[in-house]
Amino acid sequence: MLTFTIRRLILSIPTLLFISFAVFMLLQLAPGDPMSQVPLTVPPEVKQKMREALGLGQPPLVQYWKWLVQVCWLEPKVFVDWVFGTSFYQGELRVISWQTRGPVMDLILQRMPQTMWVVGMAYLVAILIAIPVGIYSAYRHYSTFDQVGTFVTMVGFSIPPFFTGPLMIVIFSVWLGWLPSIYDTTHVVDSWSALMTQLAQMAMPVMVLALQITAKLSRYMRASMLDNMGQDYVRTARAKGMSEKTVVMKHVLRNSMIPVITVIALDLPAIFSGAIITERVFKVNGLGDLLIGALFASDMPTVMTVTFIFAVLIVLFNLLADVLYGVFDPRIRYD
Repeated sequence: MLTFTIRRLILSIPTLLFISFAVFMLLQLAPGDPMSQVPLTVPPEVKQKMREALGLGQPPLVQYWKWLVQVCWLEPKVFVDWVFGTSFYQGELRVISWQTRGPVMDLILQRMPQTMWVVGMAYLVAILIAIPVGIYSAYRHYSTFDQVGTFVTMVGFSIPPFFTGPLMIVIFSVWLGWLPSIYDTTHVVDSWSALMTQLAQMAMPVMVLALQITAKLSRYMRASMLDNMGQDYVRTARAKGMSEKTVVMKHVLRNSMIPVITVIALDLPAIFSGAIITERVFKVNGLGDLLIGALFASDMPTVMTVTFIFAVLIVLFNLLADVLYGVFDPRIRYD
């Protein structure tokens, strides 16, 4: 297992380099110029100096190389900020956002709590609901519970967040007045009442995200359980006199978790990248909102850094999923 993990980590290096290069070149081809945000009253010679300071006049390969050097800079005195490297135009060892003229690290740390509160809670709620629902739907397939669950999951798949979000705002905020329609990012949780307020403003964005995630995971769980229930080893376990609970929960469930683990591992990095549409609808000042704002402002350092972190998380969670395969299914061995 250790040899497999080390080999996968080494192979992930060229993968991440290719991803970063592809994203960088796509951003170079995208329309937009960060200098368009500069007021028209600024003289042209000042704009030109600003472009030179940001490195915009250099060839794309040179700009990519400088960004890559920043990402890989591992000087001990700046180990905490190693992801963000050295600024193009300042002495600080950080990547500077073109839009805010501040370190990208500070922007990410400011937005991370809101994303973790909302998106992280949505994934936790979805996993706790989807797996039991998928298991019971498969065990009682074609029952009333299974048919109702199928209908709800189809609704969750079919209706996009930009529709369910405003719909929930109209129902729970405008008509009923139960929940706040906008997420207050300045709210501080320092008491029990403040915690209740935080949960109230999280309720609608969490419900919107959890509906989609639950729909997907429960269908995967149900399909995988049905596929394994007809296998020979299940009939053999029942023939040996094992209880139905032992057969389902110990034998069928462990083997059925393999594809579900893959889906969860691919989706978990979204906890750190944010949900762009949902965060925009409910005014959640998270990483998804940061990414879309940086795209509109042509803020390439911010877009590159957030995207690269997301790519690193996907690679690491895929590796974690491969390791968990061996935990859930004893037949899988890497050494």
